[in-house]
Amino acid sequence: MLSVAFPLAWFCAILNEIQTVQSFAYAPNFITKIIADSTGKEPVGLLEVLETPIEENGKQDVDKKDLENLSGAGVPVCTRFPPEPNGYLHLGHAKAVSFNFAVARMFEPDGRCHMRLDDTNPSKEDQEYVDSILDDVRWIQSGTQPFKDAPVQELPENNGPWYGPVRKTSDYFDLIYDCAISLIKSGDAYVESLSAEEMREYRGSLTEPGKESPYRTRSIEENLEMFKKMKNGDYKDGEHILRAKIDMSSPNINMRDPALYRIKHESHPATGDQWCIYPMYDFSHPIADAVEEITHSLCTLEFEDHRPFYDWTLDKLIPTKLITARPQQIEFSRLNIKYTVLSKRKLIQLVEGKHVNGWDDPRMPTLSGMRRRGVPPAALRLFCERVGISKSDSNIDVGDLENCIREVMDENCKRAFAVLDPLKVTIKNWQGSTMEDFNVPRHPKKLDMGDRVVPFGKTIYIERSDFFDLEGPEGEANAGVKPKGFKRLLPNGNVRLKYAYVISCDEVVRDPETQEPIELLCTLFPETRAGATPEGSSRVKGIIQWVSAKAGVRCTINQYDRLFKVEEPGKDVDDFLKDLNPNSLNVLKNAIVEPSVAMDALSVISNNRVNKESDENDVMNPLEASYQFERNGYFALDPQSSGIDSLTFNRVVTLRDTWAVSNESKPDKRTNGSKPRNRGAQASSNVIEDVRRVAFRAGTVLEASQHPGASNLLVCKVDCGDEGGEARTVVAGLAGKISMESLVGLKIACVTNLKPAKMRGVESTAMLLAASKKDESDEVVELLRVSDDVPNGELFNFEGKDLSEPDPMMKSKGALKAFDRVKANLKANGNRDVIFLQGEEEFRLMTSKGPVRTQKLREVAIQ
Repeated sequence: MLSVAFPLAWFCAILNEIQTVQSFAYAPNFITKIIADSTGKEPVGLLEVLETPIEENGKQDVDKKDLENLSGAGVPVCTRFPPEPNGYLHLGHAKAVSFNFAVARMFEPDGRCHMRLDDTNPSKEDQEYVDSILDDVRWIQSGTQPFKDAPVQELPENNGPWYGPVRKTSDYFDLIYDCAISLIKSGDAYVESLSAEEMREYRGSLTEPGKESPYRTRSIEENLEMFKKMKNGDYKDGEHILRAKIDMSSPNINMRDPALYRIKHESHPATGDQWCIYPMYDFSHPIADAVEEITHSLCTLEFEDHRPFYDWTLDKLIPTKLITARPQQIEFSRLNIKYTVLSKRKLIQLVEGKHVNGWDDPRMPTLSGMRRRGVPPAALRLFCERVGISKSDSNIDVGDLENCIREVMDENCKRAFAVLDPLKVTIKNWQGSTMEDFNVPRHPKKLDMGDRVVPFGKTIYIERSDFFDLEGPEGEANAGVKPKGFKRLLPNGNVRLKYAYVISCDEVVRDPETQEPIELLCTLFPETRAGATPEGSSRVKGIIQWVSAKAGVRCTINQYDRLFKVEEPGKDVDDFLKDLNPNSLNVLKNAIVEPSVAMDALSVISNNRVNKESDENDVMNPLEASYQFERNGYFALDPQSSGIDSLTFNRVVTLRDTWAVSNESKPDKRTNGSKPRNRGAQASSNVIEDVRRVAFRAGTVLEASQHPGASNLLVCKVDCGDEGGEARTVVAGLAGKISMESLVGLKIACVTNLKPAKMRGVESTAMLLAASKKDESDEVVELLRVSDDVPNGELFNFEGKDLSEPDPMMKSKGALKAFDRVKANLKANGNRDVIFLQGEEEFRLMTSKGPVRTQKLREVAIQ
C-alpha cells in the first residue's frame, strides 16, 4: 500500500501514535530543548521529526526565563522522582516516573535519575506506602537499561532502576535546619505567632494584597531563640511556625511569606523522636535537589507558581555555601485520563466504601492495581511517551492506554486456548479414550517462542456462544433465523476446530427443564486434519477454539472492564460514585484452559515463591504468565494464585475497543444500503471492525503528471464516484515505478476516507492501493486492478464479513490506529487475491464483479 495521502509532517506526527513497540520514544519537546540549551548536550533516542519550532497550541512553549541562569553545564544531567510516602502511586505518577527516567537516559553517557522519598510529614507516612512506591517504580522501569556506572547497593531495599540508593528528604534534616538558621540570621525568616485563622486573614486574596504580621519585625536574636525552642519541643503544635520574609504584597500568593517549618510532636518513621519540627515541602524541595546535584527538577504544572520561591531559596542559600548546586525547576502538564479518577480523596472513597477490593484492585488506576491486573510496564511507558510532554492540559482517552496495552501484549504474549463458558462436545466417531497431540506455535509471528502441545480427544469443550441453537430457546427468540454474519456451529452444521478437524453437529442434548443445550453430539471428518480441505469440498469458514475435557484445567476468570461508565465521573451527577460501571467485574468460575497454560502458571508461582523466600526485589516479568486467549482477549495470571486448584486469570484488556465513541453518520448512497455506524459503549454487537471502517472504493485514473516539486511523486486525477463528478487529486510515490502513460484509464482500488494532506504543496485526497516486491536490484510495483464493469465509487466489502460501514473520515487517533492495524494485515495470497488476514482466517476484498487481485505478484504485502 503506497502512503500517497500522507505528507512527511503528518507521518512524523503519527509515528508518535503508531510506532512499533521496540522503537517507541518521546518526541522532542520544550523540556529536552531547555536541557540541551543549559548543558550543551544533545539528547539521544528521541523521535525524528521535522526541524520546526517546538510549539504548543500556536505559541512557543519555551519561556525565556527558563533559559536564564542555565544549570548543569559540564556535569551529568540528573533528574529525580520524589513522591510523598503517604499513598499509592497511580497513573498520573506513571508519567512522572517514565519521563524523569527517560530524560536521564536521553543525555548520555552519564545521565542519571534519583529515587527520593519526600518524607517531611510524619503524620501521613507509612512503611506500607514506602514499600509499595518502590515496588511500583521497580516494576514500571523493569526491562529498561540500567544507568551507566551506577554504584552497587549493599542493602536490598536500595536496589532498583534508579541511580544510587533510595534517598529521603529526612536524610537532609540537619542541613535543612542549618539553612533555616542561616535565613533567620540574614533577616530573611522570622517566627510567626499568628493563629492559622489569623494568617489566612493577613494573607490576602488573588485580588487583594496581604498585610504584614505584627511579629514580622521580631529581632534576629529573638527569632533564633524562639526557633531553637521550637526545635527543643518547648512549644505546642501550631503555636508558632517559621516563615520566609519576602513580600506580603506580591501578586503571587506563594511569595507572601511562605511557611518554612511547622511544629509536629510526632515520631518520624526514619528519624524517630529526634525532631518535633518538620520543614515544608516547598522549602525542603530545592535544598534536597541542590544537595543531590539535581540539574533539572521536573514537576507538574501545579508547581509553576511555586517556582519563584524555589529560585528565591536557592538565591539566598547558595552564597552561604550550605548548598552549591543550582538545580532548574521545569513544569509540564499532568496526566488526566477519561473514564477514571486520580484524586487521592476519591480513590480513598472507593477503597473505604468497599466499591473495590483494596488499593491493588485490578480496576483501580493505581500502579499496584495495574500491576496485579497484568498490564505490561512497557505498555505504560509506551502510553506515556505517546501522550508526550507539553504545558497544555489535556484529558486523554483511556482507550489510548488500552491500545498501548494491546500493542505490547499482541507482540509479546503467547497464544492459548481458553473456554470461558464451556459447552460439552462429544465426538461420536472417535475411537476409545485415546488422545492426539497437536504441536502448534505459541505465537504465530514469533516462532522463536516455540511450540505448545494441545491434546485432543473424544470429549472437548467449546464456547457456548460458538453454538447458535436454532431449535432451542435462543432460536425461537430470533424467529428461527441465525444471527447476521454468524459462521460458527449450528444444528446440522459444520465448523472447524482450530488446528484440528472439521466437525458437524448431529444432535443436541438439552436440559429437561430449561431446554438449554448441555451437550453436542458431533461427527469428526478425519480427512480435514490440521486445516486440510479435501478436493471437491467447500472450505468451512467458521473456525473456533476448543479445550480437551480430559487434559484441560479448570480456572477462574476475572473479566475486568472500566470502573466507570462515563468519561468524566461525577460531572453530570452530584456523586461520582453514581457513575460506577456495574459491569466492571464479571467472575467466571467454570472456565477451562489448555494444559500448557496451567504448566506455565505453576512454574511462575514456584519462581515467585522462591523470590519471596529469598527476599529479593526482582520484579516478575508480567509477560511470563500472560496470554492472548484466542478470540477472548488478553489475560494474565493473578499474583494471588497459589496452585493448580486456585488458578485465576485477570482480563487485562479486550481484543478490540468495545467502548468506542458513538459516531453516527448519514447513510451513503454508495454503501448499498448499509446502516450508519453506531459504536455504542460496551455493545460489542455494535462495534465496527477496523477493516469495515475503511472506505475501499473503485476509481479510474483520468490524468497523471510529474509533481512540480518532487521527482519521486506523481500527481493523478482520479474519478472516485463522488457526487457532482469532481475528480480527486492523489499524490503518489510512483514516479519511476509505473509510467504515467500506462496509468491513465486504469480502474484501480483506492481508500477515500483518509484526512486530506498536502504533499510538497499539493493536497492529496485519496490513497492508491498497490502491491510491491523488492529484490536485491529492483522493486516491482502493481496497482490493484478492478474490473472495468465496477462503477467508480463502489464500496468494496470483505467476503465473510458484514457490509463495510466506513467512517466519514479517519482522522482521530483511534481511527488512524485502526487504519494502521488494517494495513498491517492486508496482503496478496498465492491466488493473487487481496485478503485481510485475521489469525488464520483469510477474508477476500470483493467488488460486485469479483475479487480485487494483483496481476502477477503473489504472497506479498499491500504496502
